[in-house]
Amino acid sequence: MLRIRSLDAYYGHSHILHGVDLDIEQGKAVGLLGRNGMGKTTLIRSLMGLVPGARGKVEWNGKDVSGSAPERMARLGIGYVPEGRGIFPNLSVHENLVMSARAGAGGRRDWHVERVLETFPRLAERLDHGGQQLSGGEQQMLSIGRALMTNPDLLILDEATEGLAPLIMQEIWRVIRHIGTTGISTLIVDRNYHAVLAATDMAVVLEKGRVAAAGRSAALGADQASLARHLGI
Repeated sequence: MLRIRSLDAYYGHSHILHGVDLDIEQGKAVGLLGRNGMGKTTLIRSLMGLVPGARGKVEWNGKDVSGSAPERMARLGIGYVPEGRGIFPNLSVHENLVMSARAGAGGRRDWHVERVLETFPRLAERLDHGGQQLSGGEQQMLSIGRALMTNPDLLILDEATEGLAPLIMQEIWRVIRHIGTTGISTLIVDRNYHAVLAATDMAVVLEKGRVAAAGRSAALGADQASLARHLGI
């Protein structure tokens, strides 16, 4: 569904990504691993069109979409949960959800307010609360719910459990696994490498902006020497 080939990206004069390849098949979950500063978020922002001047080829369902603007990538069917959540603090929970609602490919509306609230019961209790009144975990739930309201074919989650309490982290991982059963493809970045590998089919490890390892998540998880070398664990 998504194919990235020879992607290079820069921040100013700094060369961050070096010829990165990445494939995501329909309905599959892919983990993107690497220590801090290895280019994971830059890769996501580049494919979403948020990093200007990125070079390489990005294909969506066989069509070249390289260099497309972020709004086009969203309309194609990519939902993005950014690091830092990015909810609207001056809007209520209900308003945050409704403002992002739209049909997916073929007019699909599998995800709507009621389904999001069933998935995140905490949000149902706080519909009229402003975004700034929510806890960090509730804000993350809202950020994921808002992305699901776009009825995406691919959902990208960048550090979805960062800074959350253990119980909230467990809830977020439960939802991520549930999303994977609905036919939505996922690209997951998270510092909890074991959780990522347990929740994905395939994984890619970045080191200094290059693909250092790639393959089935189960096989990568079993290769402790490789994990220690590339991830420092």
